[in-house]
Amino acid sequence: MKKIITLSSDFGVQSQGVGIMESVAYEINPEAHVIHLMHGLPSFDLLYAARTMETLNYVQIGFHVCVADPGVGTKRKPIIIETGRGDFLIGPDNGVLIPATRFLEGIKKVVEITNEKYMRKPVSLIFHGRDIFTPAAAYLSKEAGIEEFGDDINIKDLVKGPYEEAIIGKNEIRAKIISINKFGSLHLNIMHSSWDKFDIKLNDIVKVNFNNNSIKIPYATTFGDVEMRKPLIMKDDYDRVEVALNQDSFEKKYKVKIGDDIVIKK
Repeated sequence: MKKIITLSSDFGVQSQGVGIMESVAYEINPEAHVIHLMHGLPSFDLLYAARTMETLNYVQIGFHVCVADPGVGTKRKPIIIETGRGDFLIGPDNGVLIPATRFLEGIKKVVEITNEKYMRKPVSLIFHGRDIFTPAAAYLSKEAGIEEFGDDINIKDLVKGPYEEAIIGKNEIRAKIISINKFGSLHLNIMHSSWDKFDIKLNDIVKVNFNNNSIKIPYATTFGDVEMRKPLIMKDDYDRVEVALNQDSFEKKYKVKIGDDIVIKK
């Protein structure tokens, strides 16, 4: 069975860097299978990037690179995280990989990538996706041991993720917008399991407060459960909670953005 390598970045689909990283992976391990998970990450947006990496729990166990790295070339560390599920997350120690580990059975081991044997040379100061992260993924897929790449990092010393999980109270949830899709729908840092504990039943109405707005929204299963351009809240397709308008943009109508806080009340 082919080893899976995924590549995600904020390069955009018109960047040659996308194809070059794929080429580097195949040069090291021609037997691997490369999946381009996402190259349209918003520039410098660690929340959206972290949210995207969360969706790896729908991808086979593999070697997953994330290049959302505004601190490239600085003292931030290049790292590999081995997850409890058996995946390896490769990228910068800027928090972007942390939320994904909550969906991949936690963190088993972390190392800093320092062994130049596993780097493409010369190593660019500004393209670690090509010269450090993708080579690490490819060598790992050829069964190089994680311990060969560098020294262990204490999990407590890792940069924290760009968001924590929502705070679930008896009558309210304090949440954050962690991504907004192309349709203008909001994805919140509320796991399905946490939403279930909030004990809201289908068709119940909740009050959603944000940016000096307070609107009443029904809990639904899908967009068509409400009239066109009306709001709804539902479980999204990647284990989070979504706020949307049926066939319209919640983002544009209410002028919200990634990182905004939202309070949901019964």
